[in-house]
Amino acid sequence: APCPQWPYCRKRCSYCSFNTYAVRAPDEAAVRACLVREARTLLRLSQVHRCVCGVRSEWALLRPSVPTCSFPPVPYSVTSVFFGGGTPSLASPGTVAAVLEAVAGAAHLAAAAEVTLEANPSSASTSRLAGFRAAGVNRLSVGVQSLDDAELRMLGREHTAAEARQAVEAARGLFPGRTSIDLLFGLPGQSRDAWAQRLEAALGLCDDHISLYQLTLERGTALAAQVRGGALPAPPQDLLADMYETARNVLVATGFRHYEVSNFARKGALSTHNLSYWRADEYIGVGPGAHGRFVLRGEGGSSREARVQTLEPVTWMREVQSQGHGTRRRAVLNPLQQLEELLTLGLRTDEGITHERWGHFSPQLSLQDVFGEPGEARALQQSGWLVLDSGGLRCTWAGLAVLDSLLPDLLWQLQRV
Repeated sequence: APCPQWPYCRKRCSYCSFNTYAVRAPDEAAVRACLVREARTLLRLSQVHRCVCGVRSEWALLRPSVPTCSFPPVPYSVTSVFFGGGTPSLASPGTVAAVLEAVAGAAHLAAAAEVTLEANPSSASTSRLAGFRAAGVNRLSVGVQSLDDAELRMLGREHTAAEARQAVEAARGLFPGRTSIDLLFGLPGQSRDAWAQRLEAALGLCDDHISLYQLTLERGTALAAQVRGGALPAPPQDLLADMYETARNVLVATGFRHYEVSNFARKGALSTHNLSYWRADEYIGVGPGAHGRFVLRGEGGSSREARVQTLEPVTWMREVQSQGHGTRRRAVLNPLQQLEELLTLGLRTDEGITHERWGHFSPQLSLQDVFGEPGEARALQQSGWLVLDSGGLRCTWAGLAVLDSLLPDLLWQLQRV
């Protein structure tokens, strides 16, 4: 699953700690060429190709010296692409189309693949969104964050609440059933009643997918400095927990499935791409600061690697132009590290970790071997936070809300075993 990153924004929001750069007029042609080249390089490194004639049924390296059969090899199928950022809706539809063409040329881009683009309301006019749809985008994630103008100003957002509504309505017209909105809660000074009002407004506007994120006051951000300096009040923890529980109950009562800690969907509109993260599937990060997890099968590798691309865009472009990719750090993940990631990510979903998925990473030790014996996991099951049964390991409804407090004990038990 390729994840191309557009690193530029018009301005930095007051709460943002992402690898973004406020550049009004980046050299889009140069960035596009580098995104295309890096996507091709990393897809080639990550792939093996399947023999279709039956002569060799195993997965074989695509190398001239290793013939597979008399028919052309078929690459792995890409089932999702996610354009993140930064603000990828500031890129032109031509850049999105070029990257998708590169993916389709280097791998098999399935006809039904989910292609998501993150968009800010300030760069989401109907004509622009129509251009993205023509380029191949079929799902939109709109960064609404709030439907209150005062809150948007505090967050440093460019758009107004009215512009957010217009953008979501335009998106729903072009991507019906496949438009998601992001909302923040736990803002400094935000009351329980104010959050209930924002949630009600969002329900009147949204399509079939909502992502709710508790605002995190990251060190080094303008908003964190304001709270630390006493200019804004820090929200109390019990209020944050109440806001989250209120949102869960309201959304589920209106037909949404709480399928991941921060994500809600109805009518089956789950994010295919994000589910691949939580299921610990392989993915390729393309662009400045992008992260990836994949096996270098194209070079004969068999170990899963964690990769981070160079952060600064100009330096990243120089590296891509010279060597085909801008990978700054790469590390082989040992079996324990892979299981730790699977546990941490998989328990974020309502389905949890199935026995089959666990067995893919741990063929020797089953879920029952690790978490079924007396210990921390057994105690969490007895307390009603966790379930281990024929379906696998997962949190209960109550456990999903406090997952961060459960993980240290589970990770400790895994490490001991």
